[in-house]
Formats: sequence, C-alpha cells, structure tokens
Amino acid sequence: MTYLVMALIVSGLLNILLIWYVIRVLSKLLYTSDNMGDLYVAFRMYENFITSLYEMEMFYGEPIIQELIEKTKLLREEIERFESIYNLTTDVELIEEEMLSDGNQEETQEAH
Repeated sequence: MTYLVMALIVSGLLNILLIWYVIRVLSKLLYTSDNMGDLYVAFRMYENFITSLYEMEMFYGEPIIQELIEKTKLLREEIERFESIYNLTTDVELIEEEMLSDGNQEETQEAH
C-alpha cells in the first residue's frame, strides 16, 4: 500500500513538472511565432515599397533596383518556409489585405 501511495506522489510530481515544462515551451513557441509573423509582415511592406519604387518613372528599368527586387523575392521565399510557425499567431492573409487596401488608399490620395 505504501508503494502505491509513493508511486502516486511521484507520478503527481512528474505530471506537475511536465505541465510546467510544456507551458514554458509553448510560451517560447508563441513568442517566436509572433516575432516571425511581425518580421514577415515588415518584410512584405519593404518588398512592396521596393517594387513601387522600381515602378516610378524616374527609376523604371534601373538594374540595381531590379536586382534588389530579385534578391528580396528570394529572401521572402526563404521566410515563407517558416509559414507554419508564424501562422500560429499571425493572420498573414488579413494583414496582406490591409496592406493592399492601404496602398490603394495612398494611390487614391496621390491622384487627387
């Protein structure tokens, strides 16, 4: 009987320790996911800026900017490999829609 009580106590302590460890690991994963999502969004904004800069009449056809755009796309593809991580906390599609609507609003304001 005493062995059973001791086994239950040890099992309970191990379960508490395991729960504490899982909570710590999950909090680190969510922190990483949130930061990677922010990085992806900032990078997409940068990519959109470089693309719009290239499309300006003054810079259109500039080979340095064209190369910068190509390298930016390669880096974006590399970041997208971690999509499963940053999708835990970041709704990328919603943010991209907001970025597109913000860009359309800026173009409308520039036209007036």
